[in-house]
Amino acid sequence: MSRETEKLTPMETVLATLDLETIEMNLFRGNSPQVGWQRVFGGQVIGQALMAAQRTVDGDRFAHSLHAYFMLPGDPSVPILYQVDRLRDGSSFNTRRVLAVQHGKAIFALTASFQLDEPGFDHQGDMPDVPMPEELMDEEQVKQRYLAHAPENVRRYWERKRAIEIRPVSIESYFSRSQPSQRQNIWIRLTGPVPDDRLYQNAVLAYLSDMTLLDVALNAHGTSVLDPNVQVASLDHAMWFHRPFKLDDWLLYSQESPSASGARGFTRGSLFTRSGVLIASVAQEGLIRKKAND
Repeated sequence: MSRETEKLTPMETVLATLDLETIEMNLFRGNSPQVGWQRVFGGQVIGQALMAAQRTVDGDRFAHSLHAYFMLPGDPSVPILYQVDRLRDGSSFNTRRVLAVQHGKAIFALTASFQLDEPGFDHQGDMPDVPMPEELMDEEQVKQRYLAHAPENVRRYWERKRAIEIRPVSIESYFSRSQPSQRQNIWIRLTGPVPDDRLYQNAVLAYLSDMTLLDVALNAHGTSVLDPNVQVASLDHAMWFHRPFKLDDWLLYSQESPSASGARGFTRGSLFTRSGVLIASVAQEGLIRKKAND
């Protein structure tokens, strides 16, 4: 990032990261924030690839699904090139395929489908009955209560200024992992405004959809992504956008891990508005492997 972007808030940095540079028709370049990460955050690549695809589709059609594979860790020190293939432009649907490239190698691939808004049958599952975010501890209270004796990597994670605030419904199990569970509910909220533009709204939702998902697969075994003895990496990611939404309030991310096997954990997530509207569904499989020297 440039010196100018270093002065941005965390949320402004996310938006700047998603605002790709157009190099040529169907070819875009994205950068990564220079925050000391060893590899690019998976949600960033999902969001950037979706933004690249969206910019090749007419403005009256919006993403309803995406399916993606992570192939190599992204290098945050160099730009990522996004090559878009226009696979189909139909009367109602458009299909795009995006390849993310660094150092001459494909690191990520995404296919997305777009549709005109149209009416039709409508139903959804119920949002879990959980406390509202105002009934839970905020991040400052969490820091005061839990971080004094937490491991250094946990303190660094929670003390870092982030674009997305999270409030786990069960904060004790989130930190202690003393009660393994295959389910978790987390309230999430952006720490700054997002343009009233569905391209940005969808890209930001895709960005945050990669957060905390593999936590629940590991929590089922009493560990977490912060455990230095566990190797964790996203392998694939799928997402369905059900209804238009605004990112100006808390969202409930309800997650479950129905299976783990073969050093892979599978998770599903549902994103609800505060009022209980299901706006998106997510599925992901990730590598969850004990390190060889453990």
